[in-house]
Order: sequence, then structure tokens, then C-alpha cells
Amino acid sequence: MAVLVDTCGWIEWLTDGILSDRFEPFLADLQSLIVPTCLQFELYKWTKRERDEESALEVMAMTNQTQVIPLTTSVALYAADLSLAHRLSFADALIYATALSCEVTLVTSDDHFAGLADVTYIPKRLLSEP
Repeated sequence: MAVLVDTCGWIEWLTDGILSDRFEPFLADLQSLIVPTCLQFELYKWTKRERDEESALEVMAMTNQTQVIPLTTSVALYAADLSLAHRLSFADALIYATALSCEVTLVTSDDHFAGLADVTYIPKRLLSEP
């Protein structure tokens, strides 16, 4: 089943972060992933800033093995409506609109998505609990 893993999940997985084991099952099959082009932008920018250009290009090669979804007018307008309804940032609204448009679950640990429909939310706060 296809899913859309938010940027935070990719970063956790790529850096072997504390939540990487929770995101790994969703990222194991790249061909089943939905990746909006705005998520590619965020991953490339983050990886180039935190590592280097070669690493950023390697991550892009990985995302190109997924189902890359370009931004369209209909997704942009849907994202604007979702942004207004849920107080989402530009990128978050585009990512959520893409997931909903593609009828897939959004997997994230971003608090902005907690409680929204069709979201699998992996809370960060569990990290500090025994």
C-alpha cells in the first residue's frame, strides 16, 4: 500500500535518528512511496545544508525511485484550502494535499498534522517516556 512519508520521517531515517525504526517500515519499499516535488525540495535543501551536495544528490536519486508527484494547480488550490482550514504552512499544506489527492496516508511526527484525517502520527514526546 502506498504512503507519503513527511520530510521529518525521511530525515529521521536518513540520519538513523531516534524515530528511524518507526519510519523504516514505511520507507522500506521506495516504489510504493508517494513523494511530492516540494518534499524533494525540502530533503535536498536539508541534506545539502547538513551534509554536502553529493549526499543531497544521492537522496534525490533515492526519491526518484518513488512515485514523484509534481505540483499542479488543483493540488495548489487544495493545499491553500487545507492551509486555511488547519493553519498549515505552505510546505505542510502541499504535502498534506498531495497525500489526500493521491488517497494515501501521510506518515509524520510533525505536530501540525496530529489529529488530522488520513495521518499516521508518530509522536516525538514518547521518546522521553520510560
